[in-house]
Amino acid sequence: MTRIIRVGIVQQACSNDIKANLEKLHGNIASVAQAGANLVVLQELHNTPYFCQTEDTSLFDLAEPIPGPSTGFYSEIAAAYGIVLVTSLFERRAPGLYHNTAVVFEKDGNIAGIYRKMHIPDDPAYYEKFYFTPGDIGFEPIETSVGKLGVQVCWDQWYPEGARLMALKGAELLIYPTAIGWESTDTHEEQLRQIGAWVTVQRGHAVANGLPVIAVNRVGLEPDPSGQTNGILFWGNSFVAGPQGELLAQASNTKEENLVVDIDMNRSENVRRWWPFLRDRRIEEFGDLTRRFID
Repeated sequence: MTRIIRVGIVQQACSNDIKANLEKLHGNIASVAQAGANLVVLQELHNTPYFCQTEDTSLFDLAEPIPGPSTGFYSEIAAAYGIVLVTSLFERRAPGLYHNTAVVFEKDGNIAGIYRKMHIPDDPAYYEKFYFTPGDIGFEPIETSVGKLGVQVCWDQWYPEGARLMALKGAELLIYPTAIGWESTDTHEEQLRQIGAWVTVQRGHAVANGLPVIAVNRVGLEPDPSGQTNGILFWGNSFVAGPQGELLAQASNTKEENLVVDIDMNRSENVRRWWPFLRDRRIEEFGDLTRRFID
């Protein structure tokens, strides 16, 4: 029996006007839902500009509890359109304790589950360790009416271990809300290397685990409020790959775009029969993977 998930992805630019960002997100979600999407995925920290370009304690005011105002907003949208919705929020868990948290809503608007970003970068213009505590709930797929979703966030997408653990726990899709782009001094050749690596590593997760991958990135230039750099040019290129790494759809690197993509979920089972990587894993030899480095 054929099992199709119709996925809507929203690749959007963000401004300093949070209300306008939310209105645009609502419109874009409605657009893909009306095109038949039953699973909709948004980019990382989509309510606001990517505020981690600077270290500023006043920006902790952007964080919200879960549940809170934003979860109420997206809950109503999910219920209104009867979709499973993957969002990405700045969570205020307790005074002085904040997370970069994906929240998944069921078709009735209830929260199906959350994932707290595990790998936190600390690079020029990506000062996330200043804002976010690493996740403490592990790599746990979220059960929804469209399937078990292996949701992670951005920097997590570079690590094969997280993808593998999600797969081993029964995830049927790997999903990565993302905010990644180029720094102003990157040469054209360096830009091509970076985006090539970004797409390749995630397609590799699809191949190695026999699962589709959905990666949704923001797009457009966001200035550095401190003026220390010329800002980040987010490179878009949101994409959906099948379980052999085949690209099913890919957005541009310059435009806001909504894409609706059909994923044949039966292919994962067939691919795993052809390429039985899980069967042939030498798990008894993998103990050293828990070490930081092997001298």
